[in-house]
Amino acid sequence: MQRVLTTVTLLGLLVATAAAFAITEHLKLIRSPVFGTLVTKVFSPVCNCSTNRAVVRIKLRHADKVTVTIVDSGHHRVATVATGVHMEARHPRSFPWHGRTSSGAVAPDGVYYPWVHLEHANHTFEFTNRITLDTTTPKVLSATGAKPVLVAGPGRTVALRYEFSEPANALVYLGNRLVIRGRPTREHDKVKWAGTLDGRPLPAGTYALSVAARDAAGNETRATGRQKVTVVLRYAVIRPSRVDARAGRPFTVHVQTAAPRYTWRLAHKHGSRRGRLLRVHAPTTPGTYRLVVTANGNPTVAIVRVRAK
Repeated sequence: MQRVLTTVTLLGLLVATAAAFAITEHLKLIRSPVFGTLVTKVFSPVCNCSTNRAVVRIKLRHADKVTVTIVDSGHHRVATVATGVHMEARHPRSFPWHGRTSSGAVAPDGVYYPWVHLEHANHTFEFTNRITLDTTTPKVLSATGAKPVLVAGPGRTVALRYEFSEPANALVYLGNRLVIRGRPTREHDKVKWAGTLDGRPLPAGTYALSVAARDAAGNETRATGRQKVTVVLRYAVIRPSRVDARAGRPFTVHVQTAAPRYTWRLAHKHGSRRGRLLRVHAPTTPGTYRLVVTANGNPTVAIVRVRAK
């Protein structure tokens, strides 16, 4: 008798297990009434940018009335962004949340979740998509130029190294003009500047650049928090920049430039040349002269002191 009872019990368990498996598999085949869900991952309601709101985008398989609620990590309701909104089947709709609570205050930084309730289906879908609200402005801890002088030309740049308080895009400004928008990077990285503004070469001179950071939420370092980097832009460099020469005698300087040719002028003499070495004759009259080398329309000056023979 005991053996019969054991056999019956085992058969009952097998039948129950098979039934539960069948029900589970059947439920898997039932498609969710809500699909095509897209939820903003991170945003800042206080930034003056395109990421100042989170968006919950959904589609319905059947027409229904929708209520969208934002809850915090403890599943406490923070705000209701839509109440009883009619949605047609398979027509996507986006519901924005501007990061404020039901009272109108900016919600604290943290992680939030969207819940979607369907009135006719009488079911609330508790999405696990995380919405991170972040209002913390990234800090620029340091910014330096890899070299003080940029001899500009095709393919030539100066590296600007920086350190941020968090991963962010590097933004480099010249005055109030944005000249570089870096890609999202680590806290430590670099961007390169070619001596251009809006893709056009700038004249030779000294430029004060400022480095800012913009995080994934859209928070950007304020102007007062940017780090300054000074870059001297040249199209030619003459070495040495001060020359002592004998009247009427030749002397040689080194010219560093990316230009294929450059022109030179010293007193009443002038010419055109390529290559690093420039050999010219000093004026026959003692005095102080200017040796002017012009590359890409930008002059560079060296001082030549001519002594008597």
